[in-house]
Amino acid sequence: MKWSKETGGNFEDRRGMSGGGKAVVGGGIIGIVALLLTMFGGETGQVIGNVLQQTQGGTNQQTEQVQTRELSAKEKELGEFSRANLVYNNRTWEAIFNENGQTYQEPGMVLFDDGVNTACGSATSASGPFYCPADQTIYMDLRFFEELRTRFGAKGGDFAIAYVIAHEAGHHIQNLVGTNRKVRQAQQGKSEAAANKFSVAQELQADFFAGVWASRNKEKLEANDIEEAISAAQAVGDDAIQSKMQGHVQPEKFTHGTSAERKAWFMKGYNTGDMHQGDIETIYNSIRY
Repeated sequence: MKWSKETGGNFEDRRGMSGGGKAVVGGGIIGIVALLLTMFGGETGQVIGNVLQQTQGGTNQQTEQVQTRELSAKEKELGEFSRANLVYNNRTWEAIFNENGQTYQEPGMVLFDDGVNTACGSATSASGPFYCPADQTIYMDLRFFEELRTRFGAKGGDFAIAYVIAHEAGHHIQNLVGTNRKVRQAQQGKSEAAANKFSVAQELQADFFAGVWASRNKEKLEANDIEEAISAAQAVGDDAIQSKMQGHVQPEKFTHGTSAERKAWFMKGYNTGDMHQGDIETIYNSIRY
């Protein structure tokens, strides 16, 4: 991906620090089951704190935030890359909102190691990237992408990171336009399978919005960038993860969509560049399980 250092954006790099944003709990880190539940942590973030309480049984303790190590040159570069992509997303969505007579509010972004406290609860790095609507912030442990490549078979490359940032920015868009609230209301009183279908629609729309962002930034794309994004999307499809981790697929447990669906909706966003081509009702009605 073609990029350059950017300033601005509500950006904070907490990597290499202990205390402060770190959740200190008993019993070790979250296991693989929780990782699968919270991969691409969704739009609420609330499950993160719940999982910590249920699996750890510990009490959060906060200490003063202290620098414990110097970031490597590669880590610093990835931080600058993440900040640049936050800025690129802000510019794109501000323009789109202006086109539609709406006012855009920028999200924040926090990079962290190991654990972080948020307005949606505490999380460890096992939670994967997530967006917390309560503080309108994207949280990322960048070591997740090595896990994505080595454990789940995604291709490497910086555009996989750009895609995930755009996906989480898509959840911010959903928060701004009221989709989150509508989905939560629609899920009330539904069975687990029925409620999960709404979650799938919401995640697929975030993939669609990521595609819209990519479409609006084609001048920054290099060869294989879209392939990297598609590979990342497919690697975290519910069917791919379930097949890999438990040997069979349970559609009623899907919360993020299949590999094919995630690819399809990302590509629809990329091919149209129009946020109105992926309304939540259309996406929901396209789900056949």
